[in-house]
Amino acid sequence: MAIEIQEVTAKKELREFIDLPWEIYKNYPHWVPPLKEEVEKMVTPGKYPFWNHAVRELFIARQDGKVAGRIAAIRDDHHDRVHGEKAGFFGFFESVEDYAVARALFDAAKTWCKAKGCEFLRGPASPSANDEYGFLLEGFDKDPAVIMPYNPEYYLRFSEQYGFTKIKDLFALLKIVNTGIPARIEKIMQRAKKASPFKLRAIDPKNFKRDVDIIKSIYNGAWEKNWGFVPMTNEEMDLTAESMKPFYDPELIIIAELDGKPAGVALTVPNINEVLKKLNGKMNLLGMITFLWYKRKIKGCRTLAGGCLPEFRKTGLVAELFHETARRAGNRYEWCELGWNLEDNDLINRFDMEIGGKIYKKYRLYQMPL
Repeated sequence: MAIEIQEVTAKKELREFIDLPWEIYKNYPHWVPPLKEEVEKMVTPGKYPFWNHAVRELFIARQDGKVAGRIAAIRDDHHDRVHGEKAGFFGFFESVEDYAVARALFDAAKTWCKAKGCEFLRGPASPSANDEYGFLLEGFDKDPAVIMPYNPEYYLRFSEQYGFTKIKDLFALLKIVNTGIPARIEKIMQRAKKASPFKLRAIDPKNFKRDVDIIKSIYNGAWEKNWGFVPMTNEEMDLTAESMKPFYDPELIIIAELDGKPAGVALTVPNINEVLKKLNGKMNLLGMITFLWYKRKIKGCRTLAGGCLPEFRKTGLVAELFHETARRAGNRYEWCELGWNLEDNDLINRFDMEIGGKIYKKYRLYQMPL
């Protein structure tokens, strides 16, 4: 069957790009439909601040005239400055179960990135490490948590058949909160907290902007040494905060301070995917009513990140933040997803398992030279 690759340049093609997953996942009960208006914003320069320092091209694949796949090719100047690389990325990948379609899409992304001077192609990043990252590798029998990807297993096979190789795996751990924290760890943490000089507090909804600014002052410094991490700009952080404001739980955004100055932060949010699954991509009037009703019934949460400024890394503050998060989540939710964690971040993976987390999902990032 004839396959045609087409650049997305018109509104009709953008709509086809956004709508395709509903066809791909119609028989996948664990897929969570994203809000279509949010996907459109995310891929549109001028609407999503990531594109202030990155460029992209969107492609769709037609098979005998019917849309059968999509991909984004991305070059992020911010990433290259931070890591001293010439990196190309692919993201927003979807394909019917036909390797010929996937190959044509990968060819398009590879050709575009090579023409931009990229030396390797990595992905999926949709569009960056601060958004959905990687292909699901293990855990296909469960719904994804908020801001985590879901995909058919054959995406991994197609990637490797094309010549991509693993560059890094990511772990997600599941903590059932009613199991509590093991007594040994609880005893250690209680002793440590009594001697701790840090004050831990929840974000203040009445001073939301002030506390977001505090989190911004910590975030990039806390994760600057992580593999693949790219600092978020002020505009990106502001947009992230605003997008989470309708559903965040103030008690689970924890700020650590020392003598009144910011030291660390732990970010945990309710698993809004439990609500999105009921909206089918639309936030109209009925969708808003549905959102408000089911928002109160969310059972899970996800710890997005926890970290501290470099000067406090050997103080035990991160453990203190995670312990406090586990304590608070245990009073409000049935389960918490921890991660994603880099597969070789032994310190965090070990701690998450010590407090009762179990690896239940893995994600894979691929790379190939250009």
